[in-house]
Amino acid sequence: MSTLAEIEQAAAKLSPEDKQELLLFLATRLRDDGATLPAPRQFAPAQVAAWIAEDDTDMAKFRGAK
Repeated sequence: MSTLAEIEQAAAKLSPEDKQELLLFLATRLRDDGATLPAPRQFAPAQVAAWIAEDDTDMAKFRGAK
């Protein structure tokens, strides 16, 4: 495999356990290479409130469907 697309296709065929192992392997290599974490994302309070309201609505629908 020589391209990212080929690696992605191969990774898609892995079992969930192997995908987790691959993820941990890559995270370790990134840390060893000195990679830094991206800056935390900032969300406006209104956006968070909208997500919570949407979640509450979805949960009410889910509970009503039983």
